[in-house]
Amino acid sequence: MATTSRSTKRADAARNIERALDAAITCLSQRPNATMAEIAKEAGIGRVTLYAHFASRAELLEAVVTRVIEAGERTLSGIDLDGDPRGALTRLITGSWQLVDQARSIIAAAEGEIPPERMRALHGSPAARVEALIARGRQEGSIRADMPATWQVAVLHQILHGAGAEVAAGRLEPNEAPGLIITTVNAILDPH
Repeated sequence: MATTSRSTKRADAARNIERALDAAITCLSQRPNATMAEIAKEAGIGRVTLYAHFASRAELLEAVVTRVIEAGERTLSGIDLDGDPRGALTRLITGSWQLVDQARSIIAAAEGEIPPERMRALHGSPAARVEALIARGRQEGSIRADMPATWQVAVLHQILHGAGAEVAAGRLEPNEAPGLIITTVNAILDPH
C-alpha cells in the first residue's frame, strides 16, 4: 500500500510540474514579467506547490527555457541541412526564426534572470548545429574563413535575438524578419 501511495504522489508531482511548465509558457509568452503567483494560478496549483517544485522564479525560467529549447531541437532536427551550406543555413535560419519568434517573451524573461553563461550552455545543442554547418561551408569555400567560427555562430545568434527584440518593440513585422536576417547573415558570411 505504501508503494502505491508513493507512486500516486510521484504521479501527482509530475502532473503538477507539467502544469506549472505549461502555465509558465502561457503566462511568460503574454507577459515576460509574470509572477510566480500568476503562474501558479494559471496552472491551477497553489504557490506553495509551485515553490515546492521550483524554489525560485529563475529555477522555473531555466526549466521553461530548457523545455522550449528541447521542443525547438525536435523541430530543427527535421530541417534538411544537406547540400549547399548557404542554402542549408537559409533553411536553418528560417526554422530558427520561427522558434525565436514564438519564444521571444520567454527569452526576454529568462535573459533577466538566468546568467548569460547558463543561457549559452542551454543553447549549446542548437549552436553546435550551426557551428557544424558553418564549418562545412568554410571548408567548401562558401562561407568566409577569416574570422573564428564561434564568432560567426555568436553573431548569427545575436541577429536572431535582435530581430526578436525589434519585433517586440514594434519596429519590425515578424514576417519581414527572416528575409532581413538571411540578408544580414549572408553579407557577414560571404567569402567574397
